[in-house]
Amino acid sequence: MVDESTRKTLSSIPLLKTKAGPRDKELWVNRLKEEYQALIKYVENNKAADNDWFRLESDKTGTRWFGKCWYVHNLLKYEFDLEFDIPVTYPTTAPELALPGLDGKTAKMYRGGKICLTDHFKPLWARNVPKFGIAHAMALGLGPWLAVEIPDLIEKGVITYQEKSDETK
Repeated sequence: MVDESTRKTLSSIPLLKTKAGPRDKELWVNRLKEEYQALIKYVENNKAADNDWFRLESDKTGTRWFGKCWYVHNLLKYEFDLEFDIPVTYPTTAPELALPGLDGKTAKMYRGGKICLTDHFKPLWARNVPKFGIAHAMALGLGPWLAVEIPDLIEKGVITYQEKSDETK
């Protein structure tokens, strides 16, 4: 069911222990610490494997997340804004990851650029509450979605490569 590469990636991301959401005050602070530790470990592993593909940060409360993700296709780097809010019922409910710049460009997306993870990722998330967190959503949700959808969108001419100007580098 899961390929060896995915299994290796998943096993290197620390599992979370605290079952707490934004309404759980002190417990939420503990959960956020675990989230950051897992994300840091995942990013470190990606960099070590020369597979760095996103930057992520949150607001002070840890309920609003934003950043960039990118996909390299034919040696060209396609970069996208990434954003999501932590649901009130988190971690029982997975976050809805959004790429607003791709809104309306693929059928595998909901209004506002939220990527479709219903069939494959959400059942996996549900079986792993509270052990899965944001790093797991990136590794098992957004990463595979980008790998499937971006090459297809490029092939169809829906998205095209944008050369960065000197100001945005």
